[in-house]
Amino acid sequence: MTTEGPTLETLTHRLAECPADFLDEPRIERKGRVDVAAVVADLVRQLGGRAQRSDLDVFRKSDLMKCRSHFRLALVTCWLLGDSWFIGKKRFAVPALRLLSAGIVELASLIHAEKFVSDPDSREELVRLCLRELGLRPAGESEAQALDRLEATNTLERRKVIAATRTAQERTRKVREELARKARAEAEAAAKISRE
Repeated sequence: MTTEGPTLETLTHRLAECPADFLDEPRIERKGRVDVAAVVADLVRQLGGRAQRSDLDVFRKSDLMKCRSHFRLALVTCWLLGDSWFIGKKRFAVPALRLLSAGIVELASLIHAEKFVSDPDSREELVRLCLRELGLRPAGESEAQALDRLEATNTLERRKVIAATRTAQERTRKVREELARKARAEAEAAAKISRE
């Protein structure tokens, strides 16, 4: 995130205007309309690279249940990275391919692709994630500001914090129950001794 990228507003606005074609059903198991591998290959070429067939195999998987969300978010991300700012630099092909292949998979399993177009917070999250993966930060932000805001919008990190909090709360509950059980046992023992 050492290099300044485009403005956050420009990219979130671009996402908000994502064409319906990029939200159409990805082709999986002869169903759907959009060949995601072809869209990714076109984007990589526009970004100054060349995707090998093996690079695109991930977008040719045929497991509808596992791949649909990933492929749909990949299409939306392709639209975002097709911005003239990225295309003009001709140097983001490799990190973009890495992002599209693996970097968005977990996020895609948590949030529907349409939300990254319709919801302002989700748009910001996707933009910030993409910029980070390309080694960029939004124009006008310091590295510290960009990192702080990325962490604040990061659904994956938020879920980890929530899970850690629940685990800690459960641990605290168990400790309290154990202490209460021991206190009852001690009180019963003391009562028994005083009766004798």
